[in-house]
Amino acid sequence: HHLFFFFLGLPPPSTLSSFMKVELGKQWYQRRVRGFCGLRGNEYFCEVDEDYIQDKFNLTGLSDMIPHYKKALDMILDLEPDDDGDDAQGQNDLVEQAAEMLYGLIHARYILTNRGLAMMLEKYQNSEFGTCIRVFCENQLMLPIGLSDNPGESMVKLYCPKCQDVYVPKSSRYHHIDGAYFGTSFPHMLFMVHPEYRPKPSPSSFIPRLYGFKIHPLAYQLQVEAGVHWKESRKRA
Repeated sequence: HHLFFFFLGLPPPSTLSSFMKVELGKQWYQRRVRGFCGLRGNEYFCEVDEDYIQDKFNLTGLSDMIPHYKKALDMILDLEPDDDGDDAQGQNDLVEQAAEMLYGLIHARYILTNRGLAMMLEKYQNSEFGTCIRVFCENQLMLPIGLSDNPGESMVKLYCPKCQDVYVPKSSRYHHIDGAYFGTSFPHMLFMVHPEYRPKPSPSSFIPRLYGFKIHPLAYQLQVEAGVHWKESRKRA
């Protein structure tokens, strides 16, 4: 029997259970994460490597931010939860929400690593984040960004490196994604590591005109002052 397992490239039966558990765990993790990233509205996310999540150093400080942290982490890694006597059915929804937040905050850290940057750069080049709506940016590719690193404060926005401004995603499917899952530093880190992909600033900008003439910046202010003077003169009359 041992020879049979040898030819299959498997360890002997005495260690088969633990071996299969590890392999199946990796497969289930990949399917779970791939399924999450494939959900409608989650297309901005990349698949975080399991080894990155397994390294506790990368998760430093997250246990204080995430409720049901241990169960949420076990759910992400598809591990069997500890039986602590809690009502599993009642806790399941809360743990799922915590797992989504935990994965999002891990994702924000992961996309600042070389591997994460490479994965997001590929999505950027494939125009998976869309293009800038500003006319003079000429369909410049954009990147997801958060306006805060703290969850629950702002939804994800899109950063245009050409006009260096941020925009609300066109599709409402992305309006529920927390900006903290991408962080405030990601686009800038990507262009620091890959400066060759940073576009030059747009040389053109819109110039307001009236009958073909440029409108002086003080014109509106002068109109307001003239209106005030006219109203005052009417009152005195």
